[in-house]
Amino acid sequence: MRAIPVASVALLGVAVLSACAPAGAAGSDTFGFTVRPATVAPGGEVTLGVGRGAAGCRGRVTVTSPVFDTVTIPRHESSATARVDRDARPGAVYRVAFACKERSATVDLTIAGGGSHRPTPEPHHSKGVHAGEGGSIAGFDLKQIGLGALLVAGSVGTAHHLSRRRSGERGA
Repeated sequence: MRAIPVASVALLGVAVLSACAPAGAAGSDTFGFTVRPATVAPGGEVTLGVGRGAAGCRGRVTVTSPVFDTVTIPRHESSATARVDRDARPGAVYRVAFACKERSATVDLTIAGGGSHRPTPEPHHSKGVHAGEGGSIAGFDLKQIGLGALLVAGSVGTAHHLSRRRSGERGA
């Protein structure tokens, strides 16, 4: 009958570990680069956002696009605005490039108007490989790891204590 308490402790440990997984492990955009609205009229304004959480960019962010002037988001801000050029082609899709010292990404911005056809993307000019931290150590935070280990150890210890106490009550 010892298998049931051991299985309970193992299942509880697995549940706690899955709850401690970072949000980025679920496939979300952990960098948090955004352009809102995603579709804008020529001459319109867009808000450029950057995630400042544990996995996001911590420094200054430079945002470039062929459809607006270069914008810099200071390290203590999480967004900035840009005005789209009035001569932007209706129906075109432009790439908006976000560059932080440790991360970079692109987001598409669609210009409203034009026909009902699918927009043609602007040509993308690659600037080579951006080598960096990679997924294995990006966002490494000792406080979060320590807290997660403490939660796991506490839940396993509590489950073990409760299972021992219950088995002792039955035998008495």
